[in-house]
Amino acid sequence: MDIASLVGFLAAFGIITASIMLGGPFIIFVNVPSILVVVGGTFAVTLMRITLADFLGSFKVGLKGFFYKLDNPQQLIEEAVEMANIARKEGLLALEGREIGNEFLKKGIGLCIDGHSPEIVRNLLSKDINVAIERHTRGADMFKAMAVYAPAMGMIGTLIGLVQMLSNMSDPAAIGPAMAVALLTTLYGAVIANAFAQPLAEKLLLIRDNERLNKSLILEAIAAIQDGTNPRVMQQLLSAYLPESKRETEE
Repeated sequence: MDIASLVGFLAAFGIITASIMLGGPFIIFVNVPSILVVVGGTFAVTLMRITLADFLGSFKVGLKGFFYKLDNPQQLIEEAVEMANIARKEGLLALEGREIGNEFLKKGIGLCIDGHSPEIVRNLLSKDINVAIERHTRGADMFKAMAVYAPAMGMIGTLIGLVQMLSNMSDPAAIGPAMAVALLTTLYGAVIANAFAQPLAEKLLLIRDNERLNKSLILEAIAAIQDGTNPRVMQQLLSAYLPESKRETEE
């Protein structure tokens, strides 16, 4: 689980809720028609720009923003070097049945054990990387679109409320409450965009980039294991994927 995303999400909505409750009754900020316009309208116009399958799949990808745990690249290097030592001494078949935590690394080692050529292994794993990147990009694009459409739908809801209010100006006492209800849609749109959709889209892009880096590291490690590269040389090559500070320590 990504603690940063969960803490940030709960803190943002917690602060907003606390400020509302400290200023008066919470119920005045709840308006069903406004929720329908903003939430329903945002989903509807977002669905117009993509397919239904991508729309539903993007929510599954969005869960990664809260429940994704990125593997430590330094640990991946150590595990890959250890397997390179075993493969060099005992052959690739000695890696069969070995417990491997990372699914992508496990898949790559499995392809090597099955006897596939380095070209086929690289092509299959590269395709896997490209598909994962595309999936994360589509998910991030959808939430970015929601961040754009939610405030716009909020403004539409506000204009609807203002028209309804101005069409009934006979009761001055009702103008204030009617104006408050009209402004709620703008509030809903701003909250959805800035406290949920946009941050989640940016987190998915960060996960995409980190996952691409880790999988590229694994791809190089698999190629080195298949080529029989010296484990010490392999470790130095893979350390290029680490930040400068950790790279110097590793070397």
